[in-house]
Amino acid sequence: MNPLFQQPLQVIGLGLAGFSDNLRAAGGKVLHLNWKPAAHGDSGANWLLANLVNDARIEAANRQALQQFLDAQPVLVDAVPASEAIPAMAGGERRILHAGPPIAWADMCGPMQGAIAGAILFEGWASNIDAASAMAQRGDVALEPCHHHAAVGPMAGIISPSMPLWVVENRAHGNRAFSNFNEGLGKVLRFGANGDEVLARLRWMRDALAPTLRQALRSAGEIELKPMMAQALHMGDEVHNRNAAATGLFFKRVAAHLARQTQGVSALEFIAANDHFFLNLSMAACKSMLDAAAGVRHSSMVTVMARNGVNFGVRLSGTGDRWFQAPANPVDGLFFPGYDVNDAAPDLGDSAITETAGLGGFAMAASPAIVKFVGGTPADATRHSRDMQHITLAQHTAFTLPALNFAGSGAGIDARRVVDRGILPVINTGIAHRLAGVGQIGAGITTAPLTCFVDGLAALAGQLEQ
Repeated sequence: MNPLFQQPLQVIGLGLAGFSDNLRAAGGKVLHLNWKPAAHGDSGANWLLANLVNDARIEAANRQALQQFLDAQPVLVDAVPASEAIPAMAGGERRILHAGPPIAWADMCGPMQGAIAGAILFEGWASNIDAASAMAQRGDVALEPCHHHAAVGPMAGIISPSMPLWVVENRAHGNRAFSNFNEGLGKVLRFGANGDEVLARLRWMRDALAPTLRQALRSAGEIELKPMMAQALHMGDEVHNRNAAATGLFFKRVAAHLARQTQGVSALEFIAANDHFFLNLSMAACKSMLDAAAGVRHSSMVTVMARNGVNFGVRLSGTGDRWFQAPANPVDGLFFPGYDVNDAAPDLGDSAITETAGLGGFAMAASPAIVKFVGGTPADATRHSRDMQHITLAQHTAFTLPALNFAGSGAGIDARRVVDRGILPVINTGIAHRLAGVGQIGAGITTAPLTCFVDGLAALAGQLEQ
């Protein structure tokens, strides 16, 4: 031992930096590793993780799920009423779809209750807001998640039978996904507004905009969305909270065909005035790609992340239709003048489907301007994209980020890596007022709760033991 202690001291330090600082002060050479135990030191979660890492069945399943996701080719094929697109909404049954995991009316946040009441008025099932709310409270209207019907919607995410939907088909596997139309900003249903102005706009979108877009699509032909989204990333979008380039590309693709329609000018004006118009198309495209990866037994790949204004929900490919939920994390962001965190509703919406597909917060390096909207710096945006590559199975082959030397965004969130590395999926999101009808009051950054992924892995482990 004596010769050992006569040699220069070289130490690897773990945990508290103070230990390494003391050794340096004593003249030692220290390599300090910023290490911490997985799952905040939860022994059960760590043992669970140890049994799932490098499991050959999971590795094979993840390769399959990831490849099916990467191979997907989302194509915009139609715009039709929800009652035609979604079988469960046909036949006149009173059913409304909402964002996020399942939740009862009594537990919903204000914006979602307001949006559902507005949809009931829109459908003509009640004559006023009080009557509409009473219908929902009594259970006279079935309330279900959009994700249960291959659909997605931003914020409250409301879809009712006569609302028009985008129809996106994954040409590689044949599955379809749906999303409602984007209403624009201001007083809109997705933030819980349900006044006369909101309902009049929804009726115009149903009666004029949707038929006009449908005719234009028949003239233009099917529109491949994946190349359009990839191009938008190279033009400064991350196709979640910034869709200016993607909306412009879509506008360019359909403008001549819309101009030939009777209501074409008003449709063009509406799209041109709404930089977020493409968001709903992006969401439907991401949903179609991720649904292609769902249902691969033993896979730990995440196929859904969604929020209902109370809870955050996650689904894994290998655990089927099960939801793993936890209270939604707060949003750290910028508020519009006159508002602060006390006015905000918890995180809300299905738009985290974009992050699940490697876009949005995962692709912020492509969109440094987004930090002006959600807070932070361009360096933060790049750091988020790099961090997300540590919890994903691969880099996306189509969605590349110029700021990272055209490396692909992180593709295929692996629940095991989230728990192991303690890096939570980052989401950039709008912030809704906690009261129905006020609308958007800011935007910011949030993360998925760790508990969702730990619970998902526990379910996957139980499946492996069967």
